[in-house]
Order: sequence, then C-alpha cells, then structure tokens
Amino acid sequence: MYTLLWSAGFTRAAKRFALQHRELRARFAAILSDLEADPFQPHLKYHHLAGKLKGVQAVSLTHSYHITLTVMITEKEIILLDIGSHDEVYR
Repeated sequence: MYTLLWSAGFTRAAKRFALQHRELRARFAAILSDLEADPFQPHLKYHHLAGKLKGVQAVSLTHSYHITLTVMITEKEIILLDIGSHDEVYR
C-alpha cells in the first residue's frame, strides 16, 4: 500500500478539475484508490516522462487527461503533482 501526498498545486488543480469535469469525479476517485494499492497496475498506464519533466511519472485518467506524480518506491509514497489535459500537465 502506498501513501498519497497531495502537493498544494495538486490540491488546487484537483479542485478545479473536479468542478470542470463533474462526469469524471468517480473515475478520478477510482484512479487515486488504484494508485494507493499499486501504481504499476497496467490500466493506469504508468510511464516516466522525459525532457524538462525527467524524474516525474504520469498515469492516465482518460485518454485526454493525465495525473503527474513522483513515486518514491523506497518510502512507498506517491507525491501527486498535477492533473489536467495532456497539454496542461506536460507544459
């Protein structure tokens, strides 16, 4: 089991995302629950980022929306960084 740590930026982005995308609230909650259980589940599409976001990972919420995060495997912690569309989170 992993511990989810919400950064201040993620908290703001998650609130904004939930207000704008009410239809995805249940999916968002399910993805967070799955991340806590095991971030490497195939349906999460966990992947490492490159370029200026090297060292950051991402999972897919839907085809269009992603959650960026940092996984500290030794500590079993996941730091949630951002949520939004592909262009928003990979800026």
